[in-house]
Amino acid sequence: MREDVDEFDAYLNNLAQALGHADRHAGLKGYCSGLVLPLSRKSVEPMAAHIDPLHASAKH
Repeated sequence: MREDVDEFDAYLNNLAQALGHADRHAGLKGYCSGLVLPLSRKSVEPMAAHIDPLHASAKH
């Protein structure tokens, strides 16, 4: 399980390098992480609420 997480993190870090500015990295990682969650709705609002419930509006 941990190996899968490490591979996913490495993949996201590779994608984030293409974005340029570091401020965009967290958004990409949060969005991609939300896409692989077992949620019934894959829109930004439910994903943000699941990833960081206390800051969902800021993540959204």
